[in-house]
Amino acid sequence: MALASQAANLLEKAIGHTGDAVTEQNLTNPDRDREKYADPSGEKMKALVWMGKNDVQLVETYKPKILEDRDVILKVTGSTICGSDLHLYRGVVVELQKGDILGHEFCGKVDSVGPNVKNLKPGDRVVASFQIACGECMYCQKKLSSQCERTNSNKVENIMYGGRTAGMFGYSHFTGGFAGGQAEYARVPYGDVNLLKLPEDIPDEQGLYLSDVLSTSWNCVVDTGVKEGDVVAIWGAGPIGQMCAEMSFIRGAKRVIVIDGGPAAWRLDLVKSKTPKVETLNFTDLPKGTTVTSKLKEMEHGGPDVALECAAGEYAKSWTHQLELLTGAETDTSEILNEMITSVKNYGRCGITGVYVGFTNHFNIGSIMERGIRFIGNGQAPVHLYWEELLKMLQEGSLNSGIMLSHRVDISEMDTLYQKFAARADNIQKVFVQTKFSDPPAPGTPELTSWK
Repeated sequence: MALASQAANLLEKAIGHTGDAVTEQNLTNPDRDREKYADPSGEKMKALVWMGKNDVQLVETYKPKILEDRDVILKVTGSTICGSDLHLYRGVVVELQKGDILGHEFCGKVDSVGPNVKNLKPGDRVVASFQIACGECMYCQKKLSSQCERTNSNKVENIMYGGRTAGMFGYSHFTGGFAGGQAEYARVPYGDVNLLKLPEDIPDEQGLYLSDVLSTSWNCVVDTGVKEGDVVAIWGAGPIGQMCAEMSFIRGAKRVIVIDGGPAAWRLDLVKSKTPKVETLNFTDLPKGTTVTSKLKEMEHGGPDVALECAAGEYAKSWTHQLELLTGAETDTSEILNEMITSVKNYGRCGITGVYVGFTNHFNIGSIMERGIRFIGNGQAPVHLYWEELLKMLQEGSLNSGIMLSHRVDISEMDTLYQKFAARADNIQKVFVQTKFSDPPAPGTPELTSWK
């Protein structure tokens, strides 16, 4: 995949961009052009950058400056690491370049605003959506912010997918090349659209997760159509899977079965401890001859009504898919997808939220057609469609993002955090990453962990 990323970078240079983005592209670190991108004060900041496959480093770089009239510069008070960040860490996502600042989930306090930003002022507490939306195009008018037509001019993505997503923070040049929020400062284009004010009764340790994980989980559950009385199976017991379980019950699900195993099997016990109604299935404990599909059909006549993919396409089980991933014969394994397809009832629904970036082999298209399976790509979650509703749920107490929060870490140890998180070590589920601008831990949230 590292070679694929290099090839994609070369291809992008050769064919250029579509030229229709309305915000600056490929500014993943102010240090790339200090005169153009760095704050004139010369102030430095800490930031986490990608330096190669399985190699991230904490560096000192320059504070970004306002480039466009609707920009907002944030003092980052909280960020986190996401399973999607591991796809970058492992080099699965193409068009990464050395020195790119990572991080797509963050919140902060407004430091400065561009002249056309009228709804925010310095000192306001806000959370950023992981996508960058213009607020005006066909998709943005429907609040489908993740599909904004005007903030990502990457031609390779357009060719591969037949269309493009919005620009995204800290997620390679494939999604526009924007510096991320695993840093002490962040520049937010169209800040008047892509920032949501946080009220006083919502601390950063809750509000931060409106940026991605809560919106992504809610989108997975709602878009796949979980309804009253459904039996739901969820592949992956990470933060997305955990919150999908909680949200499936909120939507009226009768039963929720969460599936995981291997080095991540401990997450099943964590999810069960936080949401006792959940049932769990550890695939590594299945006896010989028993598959995930056969076990689910044993647990529920005909299988679940709904299957939710909350893992990703890079985790191959069989030697066939391991070899195909290694040789580039596919970019994503179809194993979890096929388990989902064969597990659900006839006319069941399968929702795909875990990241898949390209092409897969041995996909069971026949079962989809013959049995009427609804196979739904949930897409990158449109945060703007949901975050106000989810904020209200947090305020009312009907939703608790704290059930997934396991650790608090300082940004100075974020490189170590990536290693730990990738290894599924130390029972790390979801993390709050503090900076020098952060408030003290909110009551009931984890104290600081240090590995020094």
